[in-house]
Amino acid sequence: MISLSDYNHAHTKNSLAVSVKNLGLTYTTSIDKKPTLKARLKTLGRGKKHTRTVRALNDVNVDVHYGTVLGIIGSNGAGKSSLMRVISGIVPPTQGRVEVYGSVSTLLALGVGFNPAMTGRDNVYLGGLAAGMSRAEIDKNFEAIAAFSELGEAIDAPMRTYSSGMYARLAFSVAAVVEPDILIIDEALSTGDAKFKEKSLNRIKELRSSDRALILVSHALATIEDICNEVIWLNNGKLMARGNPTEVIASYREFVDARKSASSDEDV
Repeated sequence: MISLSDYNHAHTKNSLAVSVKNLGLTYTTSIDKKPTLKARLKTLGRGKKHTRTVRALNDVNVDVHYGTVLGIIGSNGAGKSSLMRVISGIVPPTQGRVEVYGSVSTLLALGVGFNPAMTGRDNVYLGGLAAGMSRAEIDKNFEAIAAFSELGEAIDAPMRTYSSGMYARLAFSVAAVVEPDILIIDEALSTGDAKFKEKSLNRIKELRSSDRALILVSHALATIEDICNEVIWLNNGKLMARGNPTEVIASYREFVDARKSASSDEDV
């Protein structure tokens, strides 16, 4: 169950922003299998539906306090993005409870709500509305968004003419002006050119404060160590460790190296 709690008093360091209790998430997907000749004869040509169950998160417990910049690390399929989607309210949990104390903005998928046939200017409004901003807020922040994107006159060109880097710059620029209580960022810094990545990273650093909670998912361990003051490590949907970024990252690297070594031994 997800509950969005009112949080009317001023946020203070160590006050709770997000509470995740006994969280479990299971996906069930249908797989269409082409029948073999033998099976086709038995079923008179009817295909058979098969289901596959994936345990994305398994009994995860995490509290995130205001003033925390929490990094989430783990290999592909560890459950990082699944956890972010549950906290954001995009995906309901299969079990457990998530409580969120404050407004949430997510950078989970850059450019959600964009229409490639429309201009960058029009898409600023579409993207802003999709991110929860009002039209008045977008009007107020439009010049800052356009300046941050560095698109110049291209802001009035259709987005179908944009390169992937230009697209990413505008998407991040829209999201970067939202200053929520809780900001969730999932690999948002992995797009765009090197110069804009650095600019985006600096913007994330600017958003760090005692009255805001940031949650950052990334494979870039150096970035996690630089920005975060706490890190959790997920593996196969389970919480493996939480604590000091340097220590948790070191444990994760040791685990990855050991697994690579074991894999190499099996190949010999």
